[in-house]
Amino acid sequence: MTGRHWEVLHDGRVQCNICPRLCKLNEGQRGFCFVRKNVDQQIKLTTYGRSSGFCVDPIEKKPLNHFYPGTSVMSFGTAGCNLGCKFCQNWDISKARQMDRVMNQATPLKIAKASEQLKCKSVAFTYNDPVIFLEYATDTAKACHDLGLKTVAVTAGYITKQARQDFYSVIDAVNIDLKAFTQQFYRKLCFADLDEVLDTIKYVYHETDTWLEITNLVIPEHNDNNDEIRRMCDWIVENLSDQVPVHFTAFHPDYKMLKLPRTSTRTLTTARNIAINAGLKYPYTGNVHDQPGDTTRCGNCGNMLILRDWYQLKQYNMNNNMCNKCNHIIPGVFDTKPGDWGNKRVKVDIGS
Repeated sequence: MTGRHWEVLHDGRVQCNICPRLCKLNEGQRGFCFVRKNVDQQIKLTTYGRSSGFCVDPIEKKPLNHFYPGTSVMSFGTAGCNLGCKFCQNWDISKARQMDRVMNQATPLKIAKASEQLKCKSVAFTYNDPVIFLEYATDTAKACHDLGLKTVAVTAGYITKQARQDFYSVIDAVNIDLKAFTQQFYRKLCFADLDEVLDTIKYVYHETDTWLEITNLVIPEHNDNNDEIRRMCDWIVENLSDQVPVHFTAFHPDYKMLKLPRTSTRTLTTARNIAINAGLKYPYTGNVHDQPGDTTRCGNCGNMLILRDWYQLKQYNMNNNMCNKCNHIIPGVFDTKPGDWGNKRVKVDIGS
């Protein structure tokens, strides 16, 4: 188990220190995320050992394009979320308030062993934000590492400084969802704080060994402004590196934002071109069929390294972690050869 991420206050309430909300809870009360609860003056994770389901996915679906391309990843989540995004694309899981949504029971060791038996390269904590089930995620990550499996987190990056070390010390790769680049967007549509997310992103890149990729869900009329996208890309180059892969992905109408149109491929291509002009070497498009936007090219000579058709690798032109044309080292984590999992998505019943 991880260290304790809560404290008893002078008035008897218990403060949860997992995320920047710092929920202060009376006995029996649940936090904003719904799954962390004050029980006998301790914070209890009510979904520990329970999942909303297990699937084996392509790693590119997370999305991670520079972390063992072509390999399979065991994916699972629980329920609840510490953000309140009105556009949530997984709202039936993240907004769940009924425990029957998390009736798949599995211990960390059982998950690790099932993933090993299915020949997965890694295990991903995803679907809802693993920050809120930190104890379950980190225990599972340790069990995975004991069996030689890698670990992946898909998260909004809304986590406190004191909880970061426990979490990221056992995560091999992360995709952080940078939802927009204005405080107004985060406050109005996510009930959160942009600066906290930016601080987490800088922490991961500069102070951990965790491989980082960033996703920006481009929402028409809300965060698709060219100037905002340009400022975000400039920030990434200036505060992180031009080597960080950034994914611009398409929104589809969902949850409380059903009247907006889907994001067009043209809009995503424009965002990707803005990223290229800002100096980013590895920008991608996602949630649309766009081979140019899916393709990895050498940041030095422009050689086509990985040609993707959705999540299927069609061509692979790398020597270990180097471009096979100019020998430039490509940022990321690569095997001697790619995986061959392809587009498959397989539901798994791990059992209790």
